[in-house]
Amino acid sequence: MAIWSDLGTLFSALASQDSFEIRNALRPNSMYVFGVVYLLLSGLGLAWLYHRVPLFERYFERTVMITCYLAIALIIFWGVIDRFVFSSQKPWSTTIPPFLFMVMAWFGAAYNVRVRTHLSFSEFRTRMPRIGQFLCLWLDFALWFGFALIFVVTTSRVAALSASNFQIVLGTDNTMQWWFIIGAPVAGTLMAARAIENIQDDIRNYRTGEPLIRQAVIGGNA
Repeated sequence: MAIWSDLGTLFSALASQDSFEIRNALRPNSMYVFGVVYLLLSGLGLAWLYHRVPLFERYFERTVMITCYLAIALIIFWGVIDRFVFSSQKPWSTTIPPFLFMVMAWFGAAYNVRVRTHLSFSEFRTRMPRIGQFLCLWLDFALWFGFALIFVVTTSRVAALSASNFQIVLGTDNTMQWWFIIGAPVAGTLMAARAIENIQDDIRNYRTGEPLIRQAVIGGNA
Protein backbone atom coordinates (compact mmCIF):
# COMPACT_ATOMS: atom_id res chain seq x y z
CA MET A 1 0.00 0.00 0.00
CA ALA A 2 2.95 2.33 0.56
CA ILE A 3 3.66 2.49 -3.15
CA TRP A 4 0.14 3.77 -3.85
CA SER A 5 0.55 6.32 -1.09
CA ASP A 6 3.81 7.50 -2.69
CA LEU A 7 2.09 7.74 -6.07
CA GLY A 8 -0.74 9.81 -4.60
CA THR A 9 1.77 12.07 -2.88
CA LEU A 10 3.64 12.56 -6.17
CA PHE A 11 0.51 13.46 -8.11
CA SER A 12 -0.57 15.82 -5.35
CA ALA A 13 2.85 17.51 -5.35
CA LEU A 14 2.91 17.88 -9.13
CA ALA A 15 -0.60 19.34 -9.09
CA SER A 16 0.42 21.87 -6.45
CA GLN A 17 3.45 22.93 -8.54
CA ASP A 18 5.29 23.54 -5.27
CA SER A 19 8.98 22.75 -5.66
CA PHE A 20 9.38 21.82 -1.98
CA GLU A 21 6.56 19.28 -2.12
CA ILE A 22 7.80 17.88 -5.43
CA ARG A 23 11.31 17.47 -3.99
CA ASN A 24 9.98 15.52 -1.02
CA ALA A 25 7.66 13.43 -3.18
CA LEU A 26 10.57 12.33 -5.41
CA ARG A 27 12.65 11.00 -2.50
CA PRO A 28 11.20 7.47 -2.05
CA ASN A 29 12.79 4.59 -3.97
CA SER A 30 9.32 3.77 -5.32
CA MET A 31 10.04 6.51 -7.87
CA TYR A 32 12.05 3.91 -9.78
CA VAL A 33 8.92 1.77 -10.11
CA PHE A 34 6.93 4.75 -11.32
CA GLY A 35 9.84 5.63 -13.59
CA VAL A 36 9.65 2.25 -15.32
CA VAL A 37 5.94 2.72 -16.03
CA TYR A 38 6.46 6.31 -17.12
CA LEU A 39 9.33 5.45 -19.49
CA LEU A 40 7.48 2.50 -21.00
CA LEU A 41 4.34 4.53 -21.69
CA SER A 42 6.12 7.68 -22.86
CA GLY A 43 8.70 5.66 -24.80
CA LEU A 44 6.05 3.68 -26.66
CA GLY A 45 4.17 6.89 -27.41
CA LEU A 46 7.27 8.64 -28.70
CA ALA A 47 8.33 5.58 -30.71
CA TRP A 48 4.89 5.59 -32.33
CA LEU A 49 5.35 9.29 -33.12
CA TYR A 50 8.85 8.72 -34.49
CA HIS A 51 7.64 6.07 -36.92
CA ARG A 52 4.83 8.30 -38.21
CA VAL A 53 6.54 11.68 -38.27
CA PRO A 54 9.97 11.20 -39.92
CA LEU A 55 10.86 14.89 -39.67
CA PHE A 56 10.40 14.83 -35.91
CA GLU A 57 12.46 11.67 -35.60
CA ARG A 58 15.33 12.95 -37.71
CA TYR A 59 15.55 16.57 -36.64
CA PHE A 60 14.19 17.13 -33.12
CA GLU A 61 17.28 16.24 -31.08
CA ARG A 62 19.59 17.65 -33.73
CA THR A 63 17.69 20.93 -33.75
CA VAL A 64 18.13 21.23 -29.98
CA MET A 65 21.83 20.36 -30.28
CA ILE A 66 22.52 22.83 -33.08
CA THR A 67 20.56 25.59 -31.34
CA CYS A 68 22.54 25.12 -28.12
CA TYR A 69 25.81 24.94 -30.04
CA LEU A 70 25.12 28.15 -31.94
CA ALA A 71 24.03 29.89 -28.74
CA ILE A 72 27.28 28.84 -27.04
CA ALA A 73 29.35 30.00 -30.00
CA LEU A 74 27.55 33.34 -30.16
CA ILE A 75 27.93 34.00 -26.43
CA ILE A 76 31.64 33.15 -26.50
CA PHE A 77 32.23 35.13 -29.72
CA TRP A 78 30.54 38.23 -28.36
CA GLY A 79 32.26 37.75 -25.00
CA VAL A 80 35.67 37.94 -26.67
CA ILE A 81 34.71 41.10 -28.57
CA ASP A 82 33.12 42.61 -25.48
CA ARG A 83 36.21 41.97 -23.39
CA PHE A 84 39.01 42.96 -25.76
CA VAL A 85 37.26 45.68 -27.77
CA PHE A 86 34.92 47.32 -25.26
CA SER A 87 36.87 46.33 -22.10
CA SER A 88 33.81 44.88 -20.41
CA GLN A 89 32.26 41.47 -19.92
CA LYS A 90 28.78 40.17 -19.26
CA PRO A 91 28.89 38.33 -15.92
CA TRP A 92 26.81 35.44 -17.31
CA SER A 93 28.95 34.90 -20.42
CA THR A 94 30.98 32.20 -18.63
CA THR A 95 28.11 30.56 -16.71
CA ILE A 96 25.34 30.13 -19.30
CA PRO A 97 27.47 28.21 -21.89
CA PRO A 98 28.21 25.24 -19.56
CA PHE A 99 24.49 24.73 -18.98
CA LEU A 100 23.80 24.93 -22.71
CA PHE A 101 26.60 22.44 -23.33
CA MET A 102 25.04 19.99 -20.89
CA VAL A 103 21.68 20.26 -22.66
CA MET A 104 23.41 19.73 -26.01
CA ALA A 105 25.24 16.66 -24.70
CA TRP A 106 22.10 15.12 -23.15
CA PHE A 107 20.05 15.43 -26.32
CA GLY A 108 23.02 14.31 -28.40
CA ALA A 109 23.26 11.17 -26.28
CA ALA A 110 19.58 10.45 -26.92
CA TYR A 111 20.00 10.82 -30.68
CA ASN A 112 23.10 8.63 -30.79
CA VAL A 113 21.23 5.86 -29.00
CA ARG A 114 19.15 5.72 -32.16
CA VAL A 115 22.10 5.63 -34.58
CA ARG A 116 23.91 3.17 -32.27
CA THR A 117 27.24 4.97 -32.08
CA HIS A 118 27.68 4.35 -28.34
CA LEU A 119 30.20 1.46 -28.18
CA SER A 120 28.23 -0.75 -30.56
CA PHE A 121 31.06 -3.29 -31.11
CA SER A 122 29.57 -4.00 -34.54
CA GLU A 123 32.77 -5.60 -35.89
CA PHE A 124 32.64 -8.20 -33.12
CA ARG A 125 28.90 -8.74 -33.24
CA THR A 126 28.75 -9.34 -36.99
CA ARG A 127 30.83 -12.51 -36.42
CA MET A 128 28.32 -13.89 -33.94
CA PRO A 129 25.44 -16.22 -34.87
CA ARG A 130 22.12 -14.53 -35.53
CA ILE A 131 20.60 -15.48 -32.18
CA GLY A 132 23.69 -14.10 -30.45
CA GLN A 133 23.32 -10.82 -32.31
CA PHE A 134 19.67 -10.63 -31.32
CA LEU A 135 20.49 -11.26 -27.66
CA CYS A 136 23.14 -8.53 -27.76
CA LEU A 137 20.57 -6.11 -29.12
CA TRP A 138 18.25 -7.00 -26.26
CA LEU A 139 21.14 -6.40 -23.89
CA ASP A 140 21.61 -2.97 -25.45
CA PHE A 141 17.95 -2.23 -24.88
CA ALA A 142 18.07 -3.34 -21.25
CA LEU A 143 21.20 -1.29 -20.55
CA TRP A 144 19.94 1.87 -22.23
CA PHE A 145 16.50 1.61 -20.68
CA GLY A 146 18.06 1.03 -17.26
CA PHE A 147 20.41 3.96 -17.74
CA ALA A 148 17.50 6.18 -18.82
CA LEU A 149 15.54 5.11 -15.73
CA ILE A 150 18.36 6.01 -13.34
CA PHE A 151 19.06 9.21 -15.26
CA VAL A 152 15.44 10.40 -15.24
CA VAL A 153 14.83 9.68 -11.55
CA THR A 154 18.08 11.16 -10.25
CA THR A 155 18.08 14.27 -12.44
CA SER A 156 14.43 14.93 -11.64
CA ARG A 157 15.43 14.99 -7.98
CA VAL A 158 18.31 17.35 -8.78
CA ALA A 159 16.00 19.67 -10.73
CA ALA A 160 13.46 19.71 -7.91
CA LEU A 161 16.19 20.35 -5.35
CA SER A 162 17.56 23.22 -7.44
CA ALA A 163 14.10 24.75 -7.82
CA SER A 164 13.30 24.43 -4.11
CA ASN A 165 16.59 26.14 -3.22
CA PHE A 166 15.97 28.92 -5.76
CA GLN A 167 19.39 28.37 -7.33
CA ILE A 168 20.12 31.15 -9.80
CA VAL A 169 22.68 30.91 -12.61
CA LEU A 170 25.72 32.89 -11.48
CA GLY A 171 25.96 36.28 -13.12
CA THR A 172 22.21 36.61 -13.64
CA ASP A 173 19.41 38.11 -11.61
CA ASN A 174 16.49 35.77 -12.30
CA THR A 175 17.65 32.89 -14.55
CA MET A 176 17.04 29.69 -12.62
CA GLN A 177 19.36 26.70 -12.90
CA TRP A 178 16.50 24.20 -12.97
CA TRP A 179 15.34 25.65 -16.31
CA PHE A 180 18.41 23.96 -17.81
CA ILE A 181 18.59 20.94 -15.51
CA ILE A 182 15.04 19.91 -16.41
CA GLY A 183 16.42 19.12 -19.86
CA ALA A 184 18.13 16.06 -18.36
CA PRO A 185 14.98 14.03 -17.51
CA VAL A 186 13.49 15.12 -20.84
CA ALA A 187 16.56 13.78 -22.64
CA GLY A 188 16.39 10.62 -20.52
CA THR A 189 12.82 10.09 -21.70
CA LEU A 190 14.01 10.45 -25.28
CA MET A 191 16.78 7.90 -24.62
CA ALA A 192 14.21 5.35 -23.45
CA ALA A 193 12.06 6.10 -26.49
CA ARG A 194 15.02 5.61 -28.82
CA ALA A 195 15.89 2.32 -27.10
CA ILE A 196 12.30 1.12 -27.54
CA GLU A 197 12.30 2.26 -31.17
CA ASN A 198 15.53 0.36 -31.80
CA ILE A 199 14.34 -2.90 -30.27
CA GLN A 200 11.09 -2.67 -32.23
CA ASP A 201 13.15 -2.43 -35.42
CA ASP A 202 15.38 -5.28 -34.25
CA ILE A 203 12.42 -7.58 -33.60
CA ARG A 204 11.02 -6.80 -37.03
CA ASN A 205 14.40 -7.43 -38.69
CA TYR A 206 14.79 -10.72 -36.82
CA ARG A 207 11.39 -11.93 -37.95
CA THR A 208 11.86 -10.88 -41.58
CA GLY A 209 15.43 -12.11 -41.93
CA GLU A 210 16.91 -8.67 -42.43
CA PRO A 211 20.47 -7.97 -41.20
CA LEU A 212 20.52 -7.26 -37.47
CA ILE A 213 23.89 -5.57 -37.12
CA ARG A 214 24.85 -2.61 -39.27
CA GLN A 215 27.99 -0.53 -39.15
CA ALA A 216 27.38 2.53 -36.97
CA VAL A 217 28.43 5.87 -38.41
CA ILE A 218 29.00 8.90 -36.19
CA GLY A 219 26.85 11.71 -37.54
CA GLY A 220 24.75 9.28 -39.56
CA ASN A 221 21.00 9.50 -40.05
CA ALA A 222 18.46 7.51 -38.12
